[in-house]
Amino acid sequence: PRALAAAPRRRTMLDLDAAIAQLRQCDVLDENEVRQLCDAAKEILVDESNVQRVDAPVTICGDIHGQFYDLLELFRVGGECPERNYLFLGDFVDRGHYSVETFLLLLALKVRHPDRITLIRGNHESRQITQVYGFYDECARKYGSVNVWKYCTEVFDFLSLSAIVDDRVFCVHGGLSPSVNTLDQVRTIDRKQEVPHDGAMCDLMWSDPEEIFGWGLSPRGAGYLFGGDVVEKFNEVNAIALIARAHQLVMEGHKPLFDETLVTVWSAPNYCYRCGNMAAIMEIGDSIDARPEFVMYEASPEQGDKKELNQRMPDYFL
Repeated sequence: PRALAAAPRRRTMLDLDAAIAQLRQCDVLDENEVRQLCDAAKEILVDESNVQRVDAPVTICGDIHGQFYDLLELFRVGGECPERNYLFLGDFVDRGHYSVETFLLLLALKVRHPDRITLIRGNHESRQITQVYGFYDECARKYGSVNVWKYCTEVFDFLSLSAIVDDRVFCVHGGLSPSVNTLDQVRTIDRKQEVPHDGAMCDLMWSDPEEIFGWGLSPRGAGYLFGGDVVEKFNEVNAIALIARAHQLVMEGHKPLFDETLVTVWSAPNYCYRCGNMAAIMEIGDSIDARPEFVMYEASPEQGDKKELNQRMPDYFL
């Protein structure tokens, strides 16, 4: 008798709702599921602009840094996605002990609800930085290999560099660049690469506002310091009212500068499990005259496995 032909191997598709439910329990996906999720995310992110358009109302969130239980607290106080529209300003990973679960949950929400959550790149969404500040080691520890780290860092290269809310609020992880005067110049950057050590793409992720005139050298060793006059000119040239950025710890969770033409938003409470700071998210309404509203919150009382919390993190300027 003729042998039966082997049945074709069926490629199992990732069940996004099941994956989101699993990740919300701080339970990691298996390696094959992570690969599928990252591939699906890249297909969505590749079509996004370097200055991704976002419609208000939207809730803007700063650094998370692997503080998974505080991300759940953020959704508790701000409302769940997709009921609420979210924009995260990068630095999803490193420092905290649950970078894998944090990034994968946000990525799964992005793939499941692509029009209800926007993720832009921070300076920690980088191969070089994550090998020093925790994410690489966490992937190796939780999976026994670095394949998941490779899948995730490939996604980093697809993340947008910035966003614009209703043509009036420019959102970026770090700040401005002396190489960039207009949003159109941001749109022309080739972003699908590792974060460079200098240049416009680097500056957008690394620069900080400071009470100076013009531009100054950054103590971080990358990016620049920029003053209120730089912000005033940038906002005028691009017809925007506000720059929203993250990147710097502020003890109250948010800090306006330069007559409220720029604001820092920080969303990792009790940063590094020891700084004692509040966190905040910024809600932008759909009325053109509405002022942004800030919701402040403290660290979640639930912080997971105590053994995880006792792991030594590399020191780094805060």
